[in-house]
Amino acid sequence: MKKILFSLIKPRAWISKLLILVFVAAFFSLGFMDYLEPIRLALDHDDFAFHLGEMRFSVYLILKALIILVFVFWLAGIVSEFAEKRLKKLRRIKSSNRSLIIKSVQILVYFAAITVALDTLGFDLTTLTIFGGALGIGLGFGLQKVASNFISGIILLFEKSIEDDDLIELDDGIFGFVRHTGARYTLIETPDGREVMMPNEDFMTNRVTNWTYTNKQGRIEIHVGVSYGSDVELAIDLLLKAAREHPRTIKHPEPVCFMREFADSSINLLLQFWVADVTLGRYEPQSDVMRAIWRLFKENGVEIPFPQRDVHMKPAENT
Repeated sequence: MKKILFSLIKPRAWISKLLILVFVAAFFSLGFMDYLEPIRLALDHDDFAFHLGEMRFSVYLILKALIILVFVFWLAGIVSEFAEKRLKKLRRIKSSNRSLIIKSVQILVYFAAITVALDTLGFDLTTLTIFGGALGIGLGFGLQKVASNFISGIILLFEKSIEDDDLIELDDGIFGFVRHTGARYTLIETPDGREVMMPNEDFMTNRVTNWTYTNKQGRIEIHVGVSYGSDVELAIDLLLKAAREHPRTIKHPEPVCFMREFADSSINLLLQFWVADVTLGRYEPQSDVMRAIWRLFKENGVEIPFPQRDVHMKPAENT
């Protein structure tokens, strides 16, 4: 039932839109030819009316306002959707610019729809200044977050600091690709298939890591410990060899290895190498290089230590 009502309010198929348009046209035609005049007189009778100050409201006026508003906004939705589909086909324009143009067109279309609806209903448009003041107070109190997210979304589109298909990471651990920047939220698709809707305000107030802001290169780090009895120079050479042999490793910057720490039971080394496109994933090349390190260490007698403890059993004293 809910799907049927939603399809009537915002139909997707063109046949549904055509049927609704025919129904609305027939309704207004009957009204224009005075076939609905008896119904109008009955619903506009004083028995079905009330006054609010100097304004008179009746069932007829309320139904008329609802029909006009639904029709105008339905028509605005069709125009907005049509314009969005056309603008998305303009591949010469960057995705961020397309999103900005789409949002501007949607705002203009719905603003025009509201203006036409109010004018059709007989409202004095000069009173919009009073309405605008009341709206400003409402934004200051009840809609502060909504306004903040909307303005933040516009700033993001202008700055182009975050665009569609960028790989980003937030302070709270959310990591994934930007799929859509809306008026209220930014849609992030994580590697495990989740779609996270982050408020635009979070991108303005928190620290965001954009892995693909200027380029798609990414560095991968592997920490390895070798025993004190192993040849450290050989271990470093083997680590660099394992990194260089991987097909996704790039030559510039070249792989490097550092001795980082003399630990309790091992000498800790750090291997760093770069991949050309971090959006293809980091876990796979990291895993491949670690497996190659394990194989090379076994072949060359380099030992990776693990914690060991000696337990001494003290005999119980005779009592």
